[in-house]
Amino acid sequence: MRGQALIDKLGDRIAGLRGRITPNAEMDKITWFRAGGLAEALFQPADEEDLAEFLRAVPEDVPLMVVGVGSNLLVRDGGIAGFVVRLSAKGFGEAEVIGPTSIKAGAATPDKRVAAVAYEAGIGGFHFYHGIPGAVGGALRMNAGANGVETRERVVEVRALDRKGNVHTLSNADMGYAYRHSSAPSGLIFTSATFEGTLQDQAEIKAAMDAVQNHRETVQPIREKTGGSTFKNPEGTSAWREIDKAGCRGLMIGGAQMSPMHCNFMINTGTATGYDLEYLGETVRARVLEHSGIRLQWEIKRLGDFRQGHAVQEFLGQLL
Repeated sequence: MRGQALIDKLGDRIAGLRGRITPNAEMDKITWFRAGGLAEALFQPADEEDLAEFLRAVPEDVPLMVVGVGSNLLVRDGGIAGFVVRLSAKGFGEAEVIGPTSIKAGAATPDKRVAAVAYEAGIGGFHFYHGIPGAVGGALRMNAGANGVETRERVVEVRALDRKGNVHTLSNADMGYAYRHSSAPSGLIFTSATFEGTLQDQAEIKAAMDAVQNHRETVQPIREKTGGSTFKNPEGTSAWREIDKAGCRGLMIGGAQMSPMHCNFMINTGTATGYDLEYLGETVRARVLEHSGIRLQWEIKRLGDFRQGHAVQEFLGQLL
């Protein structure tokens, strides 16, 4: 087996790790799309020190990719070479109040949990996380936002490890935030972050969280196999609006569909492959480009290799 061969090759170098190593890991069990190929090997570190030991042990020529809870992740059908690192909830999934308006959270902490901890402590400014179906690590990397608030407005400091296992501490400015983007080095693995909110009455926080939840349930297909927002909003307009104007609401390719409820959400209707989903996304991009001249940018992260003979070209030339 390909994954076991990689693990055997590293042998004693990784023998002392406390985390879990899985060869030929089924990424469709991890991603919310429930589609995609195998990861050659999956490592779930026990804690930050275990992750550092792993990074020091694995040669830099072995490909390494980090994933979170898989909510905005599309894995291609050919799978992912090398190691996929997925931070464990036990080692990286805690959030705690460390000051009157300060919260520290591990990178695997669900965004919704951060919102709950803030509410319980009477700390305002985190209600938007109640509606984001991801974890802190992904929110830090992509400057996740909703309901008019972004991660960059709350971040004070981020702790990370580099490819050699060295610890780095990044300030808000070091993260280089822009809309749905951070310019922090791509090789860094975020392990935790400190956030700052404001003192606020719990009733007001609860009302804001309820409004977020009501909005999601009303306009988003939250009970479907979806990756959330597929494309970033272009300047001056909304991705869903341009998709709708291009006639792509409800558009299907194979088992993949642009949601009739919210057409910037792609869904797996039950049989979609990674190819179906990405082909649909690129078809939508091509149609929007033809209709309005706008080049939609992917918000969903796409990883891995295409299955042989099933590559998807950017901006499909032939429209359906």
